[in-house]
Amino acid sequence: MTHHREEAFVPTSESPASVAGEAHTALRALAHATRFLDDPRELYSVLGSLSPAVAALSQSLHQLAAFHDAPAKEAAWVAGDTNASRAARYAVSWDLHRAAEILRHVGESIDHAHSAESGVTYVHRDFPAFADSPTRSAGQGLSL
Repeated sequence: MTHHREEAFVPTSESPASVAGEAHTALRALAHATRFLDDPRELYSVLGSLSPAVAALSQSLHQLAAFHDAPAKEAAWVAGDTNASRAARYAVSWDLHRAAEILRHVGESIDHAHSAESGVTYVHRDFPAFADSPTRSAGQGLSL
């Protein structure tokens, strides 16, 4: 995955359900914010933030699935140990692990897009003449 500076996230609660709710709120805000892109130069930064976010979600799903992978740990929580209950726990575990692996692949795709985005040069719409400046070379930076 792409390395970048991570800012510390301090959830307002230690409850996984509350933190998941905060993540949902943040992702809805992102969906709203990306409806219209005022400055495409932000794409690189957004992709750089989404890559580790997807990796964290993948990790969380594996950890949630692991609860059902450990019968001794969950025995105190699950009422009864019927075949239907075991089948349901297996289905939950399977689907969560599968979703986590799909997200791992999604993260790899975001990483590839992030890397490719680094090669895109945008021209600020208010300064289009800057892109055509004879002192600017695409491959060598500014020439003096």
